[in-house]
Amino acid sequence: VDGLIPAGTTGEAATLSFDEHKSLIALTVQHVAGRVPVIAGTGSNNTAESIALTQAAKQLGADAALLISPYYNKPMQEGIYQHYKAVADAVHLPQILYNVPGRTNSNLLPETVARLSQVNNIVGIKDATANLSQLTCTMMACRDGFEFYSGDDATVLPFMSLGGHGVISVVSNIAPKTMKALTVSMGKGDWATARKAHFALQNLSDAMFVQSNPIPVKAACELMGWMGGDLRLPLTSLHQSEVQTLRDTMAAFASQWESLELPDSIG
Repeated sequence: VDGLIPAGTTGEAATLSFDEHKSLIALTVQHVAGRVPVIAGTGSNNTAESIALTQAAKQLGADAALLISPYYNKPMQEGIYQHYKAVADAVHLPQILYNVPGRTNSNLLPETVARLSQVNNIVGIKDATANLSQLTCTMMACRDGFEFYSGDDATVLPFMSLGGHGVISVVSNIAPKTMKALTVSMGKGDWATARKAHFALQNLSDAMFVQSNPIPVKAACELMGWMGGDLRLPLTSLHQSEVQTLRDTMAAFASQWESLELPDSIG
């Protein structure tokens, strides 16, 4: 992988205390030891808290920050703009916007992203809308050099075909080599390999969202013999029938794409 993101949605950031949040970032930075960038999740619906988290991430050695748009408050576009600008003005650290309307109940519109792309320290966006029309308009509106990362595993191939730079992925937690093959192949213009990886990942990507993320991916990690099955309330575990479906999907994936790191016991 080309980077790690502690304290994002998959890391259950919403149920971490401030101290836990900092501890997770610090442990990640320490373990990675400079091998790849660490992009800390520091978003909040409270601007002051987001500033404090982003400042802490910088002090702890994170290379950049990923900030979800304010959720629950339902701010107008101007409020979203001012929120992100306040964080960027307060902390000199590369920052990536995160647009995920399904969780925030607000949408970062192209004209707002274009304005934010002109703000110092804001370097890119994670777009989880799966809306390629909106993505196109946003790309056309933003400054040159602004970076676009998919936040939807199922649409990485078309996203990158429009000029996207990569993906901040859920499924790569269990199939990093395959997702890496997809993104590298897209960068090289190797459509045959990219399509093969895309098709191979499709059912697995869908399985990661049979319930709210990160419930399925943590169950998948547990099936692979890793820690990660525990969840904090209000999230609860998959039903046994869903676990079996997930197990079957993982086994089918392993049989068609040789680079999945599955133990023989899966299936």
